[in-house]
Amino acid sequence: MYSRTPVRFSRRQKAYNRGVKFHAAFCCLLAVLLFGCGRGSQTPEAVRQGVVDYLSSRPDLDPAAIEVSVISVSFRQNEADATVAFRPKGGGPASGMERRYSLERKGGRWVVKGKGQALPGAQPHGVEAPQKSSLPPDHPPLGSRKPSGTAK
Repeated sequence: MYSRTPVRFSRRQKAYNRGVKFHAAFCCLLAVLLFGCGRGSQTPEAVRQGVVDYLSSRPDLDPAAIEVSVISVSFRQNEADATVAFRPKGGGPASGMERRYSLERKGGRWVVKGKGQALPGAQPHGVEAPQKSSLPPDHPPLGSRKPSGTAK
């Protein structure tokens, strides 16, 4: 029958096997690093930091006095479109405004391309748009004074 003697490899075969194992492990590690870390900068926080960096470069703004939050963001390879809300620190939600930014990834960081655009239909500086009234057409405006000479 068959003998159960262990198989002995030569030095050349052992070196070859070690080399194949090393290269396989190296390729797996490289793949994990490339694919696992590549999405790390595609986060709303990374985009927010890019917008804050842009605001810091403007001499007419004080980013320390503004709360910046990313409302929505969409990523396309090395570009991102984000809707960002701004409001003064300590201010209410009605005291802010929203702008749309296009960003580009440069060196692992997001950089704003051009100026931010106001959203269509948005009111500047958080001013609310007047609401349509459901009052009849001949009704006096709300909050107006009573005509003089009328009794209570």
